[in-house]
Amino acid sequence: EERIYRFRCVEAWAMIVPWLGFPMNKLMAAVEPTSEAKFVRFTSFYDPKITPGPGFWANGYPWPYTEGLRIEEMANELAFFAIGMYGKTLPKQNGAPLRMVTPWKYGFKGAKSIVKIEFVKNRPATFWNTLVPDEYGFTANVNPNKPHPRWSQATERIVSNSPSFSWEQQPTLLYNGYEEYVGNLYA
Repeated sequence: EERIYRFRCVEAWAMIVPWLGFPMNKLMAAVEPTSEAKFVRFTSFYDPKITPGPGFWANGYPWPYTEGLRIEEMANELAFFAIGMYGKTLPKQNGAPLRMVTPWKYGFKGAKSIVKIEFVKNRPATFWNTLVPDEYGFTANVNPNKPHPRWSQATERIVSNSPSFSWEQQPTLLYNGYEEYVGNLYA
C-alpha cells in the first residue's frame, strides 16, 4: 500500500514522503512473537568488504547499524515497512530492500537496509543511542518541547521542491502531527 507521511529529521528539517510498503503489524501477525517479546531489534546490512563505512570513522562505530522499538510501537497502525517511495522501488541510498518508517519519531530511528528483525525481551542497544545517548534517545519521538543539546526542536525547515529551494520555517508538531494515533503509547 502507499502511505504519505511527514518525515522529520532530528537536525530540524522536514518533508513529505510517499512510501510504498506494508504495515509492521502485518509482519507481527504472521510471526506471532511470544509474550516475552517486549522490544524489536532491527539490524541493517553490513559487510566490511562491500560497505566499509564512512572511511576512517568506521573504526569505533558499533557496526552493524541497529535500531529498536518497543513492541507496542511496532504494533501501532502507523508503523510501516517501506519497500518503495515516490511510486518506485526503494533505491539503495534510501534503504533498500527494507526500511522502517515510524513517522512520529525522528528520522534516525528509521533503520535502513534491514536484513534481520528480532523480537527480544530486553531493550536492545541501538547505533546512535549507544554513541551519543544524551543526543539520541531510544524513544526519540518528535517533540518541540524537548530541545536537542545543540539546537532547538521548536521549529523545522521544510524541504521544498520549488525552483528557489527555499527552506520555509514552521512550528514543530508534537509527535510530528500524529499525536491522535500515538499519544496513548507515551501517556
